[in-house]
Amino acid sequence: MRNTRPLRAVSLCVGLALFLSGCTGGAGTQSLYGQILNTSIASISAKRADKVEQPVVTRAVLNEVEEPYIQVTRERADISAYLFASAIRQDDLPGNIVQWRAEDDVTVTMRNGVLIATRGLGGDLMSAKVPVAPGQAGPAASGERIYYVRTGDLEERAIFMACDLVDLGPETIEIVELRYATRHLQERCVTPDGDRPPEALRRGEGRIVNDYWIDQRAGIVWKSRQWAGPHIGYLGISQLTE
Repeated sequence: MRNTRPLRAVSLCVGLALFLSGCTGGAGTQSLYGQILNTSIASISAKRADKVEQPVVTRAVLNEVEEPYIQVTRERADISAYLFASAIRQDDLPGNIVQWRAEDDVTVTMRNGVLIATRGLGGDLMSAKVPVAPGQAGPAASGERIYYVRTGDLEERAIFMACDLVDLGPETIEIVELRYATRHLQERCVTPDGDRPPEALRRGEGRIVNDYWIDQRAGIVWKSRQWAGPHIGYLGISQLTE
């Protein structure tokens, strides 16, 4: 990951000109960055009912992009978004924290590629306790997970899960015309008593399952499918550029 600056309209006009036509930056013309975000990232917050068609991403376009980007898909609503890395930091816990941001300030935050927070999606994942290790992408071990989920303006609910980490072996995946050799790890989580999760997990679901496709040598989670709480549901996340 080379830097964390958001792409400016001028660099996008040069590097992503194949996305959309008419990126001039002149008066009365919306920047390409703004067009992409307005048609994709803003929609992931589900603040509007109408779905819009996304611009098509090709590897030729992505090869011109120097900043890191991810694609996030909110499965329940079947909408996707492109987010840029806005901040990288460390705290007293293991792992690097990366915050991915949209122009409308919707954010998805991960620790070593494991989801720990969202903002701006409604019913947000406020924080999460996750088992990670320094220098190791993805979850490091089986154990307890705690999800702190927004239930009201000033209220949170803790959801406790007991998770088994299962190694499903090597798997080659493809992300926008590039193939990656990965190892597929899967977390299988239930409430500690092994019974149904709390009512907030909806529809009597007995468990949640998080999937990670990891390049262990490079230390990158290239793709994942992670639960973000009962309101948001699952997010599919793909690393488009480093």
